[in-house]
Amino acid sequence: SSLRGKPLPKGFIAFGEVGLAGEVRPAPRGQERLREAAKLGFSVAVVPKANAPRKGAKEIEGLTIHAVERIEEAMDVVRQLQ
Repeated sequence: SSLRGKPLPKGFIAFGEVGLAGEVRPAPRGQERLREAAKLGFSVAVVPKANAPRKGAKEIEGLTIHAVERIEEAMDVVRQLQ
């Protein structure tokens, strides 16, 4: 939020671990975290690619998921949010 000078949008969630080289590493129980976030009303998630639902997997209703591999990608997503 300090990057844009305004708060992040309501309903935004992000998780993962950022490595020293800028890679975004997966968090434990990523699918469980995403399902719970949707239940709690979150609508946009930025997560490590390894935590994103696999192609063909059941979608998590009400949640737009942006899967990233590097922190730069995550920041690009955040900059585009309104």
